[in-house]
Amino acid sequence: METKLRVSSSPHIRSKDTVSNIMRDVVIALLPATLYGIYIFGMNAAFLVIASVAAAVATEAAIQKMKKQKVTVNDYSAVVTGLLVALNIPSTAPIWLPIIGSIFAIAIVKQVFGGLGHNFMNPALGARAMLMASWPVEMTNWVKPGADAISHPTPLGIIGEGLNVQLPSLADVLIGNVGGCIGETSAILLIAGGLYLMYRKVISYRIPAFYIGTVLVMTFLLNGFDLYMAVYNLFIGGLMLGAFFMATDYASSPINPKGQIVFAIGCGVLATIIRIYGGYPEGVSYSILLMNVAAPLIERYTQPRVFGGAK
Repeated sequence: METKLRVSSSPHIRSKDTVSNIMRDVVIALLPATLYGIYIFGMNAAFLVIASVAAAVATEAAIQKMKKQKVTVNDYSAVVTGLLVALNIPSTAPIWLPIIGSIFAIAIVKQVFGGLGHNFMNPALGARAMLMASWPVEMTNWVKPGADAISHPTPLGIIGEGLNVQLPSLADVLIGNVGGCIGETSAILLIAGGLYLMYRKVISYRIPAFYIGTVLVMTFLLNGFDLYMAVYNLFIGGLMLGAFFMATDYASSPINPKGQIVFAIGCGVLATIIRIYGGYPEGVSYSILLMNVAAPLIERYTQPRVFGGAK
């Protein structure tokens, strides 16, 4: 019996994972922090989340129909973008703010460059940077969790601006009993979501571990060798949200292991420098965006050596 070898185009090894499965896992991982943010900040946070997700999905569908492409909103990628946009704004924001942010994220950062997998930066972070530059007052109107909704600075704001205000305890920071964006208050729930993504093999440990580890070491060295404050800085601001859910974006970060490590260390160094020496207390968003731009160069110089074939 003659055995024939079938030759086909790559890929020859296929995964059972699909875009919709991966994005659904990201939504599941973000749900605990999202629901907790709604619980502590109230129904306005829920309205902002719903409006943001709806705007992202509607924008993606409208653009794909306009371009006569297949509508792919059922792959959950637009849902993830809209959810991340909402989690990156304060609960006091007007309803139009996340709508504009989601439209910008999908239409400009994602679809202009070719859609899913072609964006050179994380769409939600691109939207956050645009909103911060355009409406800084609305984007920094923080309130303390609770029924009173009293205006209150974030822990990073207290540290960065040297305010004479008592810092929340480490326990409050871990649980999320602090002011901040809707989705970045509870470090514990964000870490739990990140661990879920690792368990599901949606992300690897490299980017989160080296990003967070670099911030720890850099903060310790540049902040007077204060170990407690170095650890404290890990759980405030958007570090956990950025490290687990945005720096790990497939399209805008390196795909090879060595490149991911270089990328993550760069994010950590930039975030710490901006936090300590910059005029804006939070450096996570800008650190990831800057390293997104550098990702192709990192990929070029860290790609594995190819054996065999022509020179």
